[in-house]
Amino acid sequence: MRSIEAINEKIRAGQVVVYTAEDFKALAQDQGIAAAAQAVDVVVTGTFEPMESAGAMINLGHTDPPIKLLECYLDGVPAYAGFGAVDLYLGASQPVVASRTTEGMESEEAREYGGGHVIADLVAGRPVHLQATGHATDCYPRTSLETTITRDTINQFYLFNPRGLYQNFIVGVNGGDRPLATYLGPLQPRLGNAVYANPGAISPLMNDPNLATVGIGTRIFLGGGVGYIAWEGTQHFPLQRRLPNHTPLGPAATVALVGDAKAMQATWVRGCYFKGYGPSLMIGVGVPIPILNEQVAAACAVQDQDIVAPVMDFSIPRRVRPTFGLVSYAQLKSGTITIEGQAVRTAPLASVYLARQVQQELKQWIEAGTFELSTPVASLPMDRAFLPQDALGG
Repeated sequence: MRSIEAINEKIRAGQVVVYTAEDFKALAQDQGIAAAAQAVDVVVTGTFEPMESAGAMINLGHTDPPIKLLECYLDGVPAYAGFGAVDLYLGASQPVVASRTTEGMESEEAREYGGGHVIADLVAGRPVHLQATGHATDCYPRTSLETTITRDTINQFYLFNPRGLYQNFIVGVNGGDRPLATYLGPLQPRLGNAVYANPGAISPLMNDPNLATVGIGTRIFLGGGVGYIAWEGTQHFPLQRRLPNHTPLGPAATVALVGDAKAMQATWVRGCYFKGYGPSLMIGVGVPIPILNEQVAAACAVQDQDIVAPVMDFSIPRRVRPTFGLVSYAQLKSGTITIEGQAVRTAPLASVYLARQVQQELKQWIEAGTFELSTPVASLPMDRAFLPQDALGG
């Protein structure tokens, strides 16, 4: 029906029609898929959620005399230095080493600090203390370095998230007798609460279940700046079982994301901490879906009552946990689900409120002509199996 280049021409001419995911779903329900597909050029989707499989590449710039980094700590958080002389990778879920924190950091604050907070501080323009040792060589004789860096005093600073979006995820509950600290946050005993991580029908990959428009090279909103889908994400599992509408019954496709962190905004990149579990990074991500035909439009019309997630019991510490069945996102967002006759309170890990703001900001960029769509240079694979790992000896 239309092409990405035709849509970009309308963006340049100021004639593009952009709908948020929720508004498009309402239009499709009111007027039908065909009419909605004819009327709308782009549907913007969004999320704001913790992404612990995230991190940042940093190039410090050379010192005089030069140093080849061996160990490096940023505000007490270890960064990996096994690259070139002054290249670093800082993982969002890397916890602080308390003995390496600066004197002004209180002990309680230090325990709840990690790589995600350092990344967020750098994005916000705040200074970060650096301590490093070097591996002495003839060309890199320096053996130690202590300084303060900001995003403006380093060369490259970009996010690279090996797993930046999940097409779907699980609902966590606790059927045991004691509270559990998990990557979904606290789970209360005896089915005291249920936590879901995916924002449901507005989630980017839920609106393109077959990855028909999303691929390597897709331009996106990432942390308040422009980013791209770089590759399939880790744990990419498109072979997950699916409903007739092609949405998956659990964790499925994922994507790796990359973007210039110097151009990002503190509003959309925030460090966080899960008590008893560890640090992470909250990131706003928005993905535009070009309405190329009615099949793409039908996928974008999916509603919360049309998609489901499995309810998993975290009290069983195994790779394969028992499930209490499937629930729809409409049930989850109602605030209560029923498990074995018991009413269980629900809460989202993702912020639906901020996900809507991501959509609005990306919509404004496109309408203003400052953000054009990109044609993927390659499709994401749809045949990846999910491989477990077992230790020798059981």
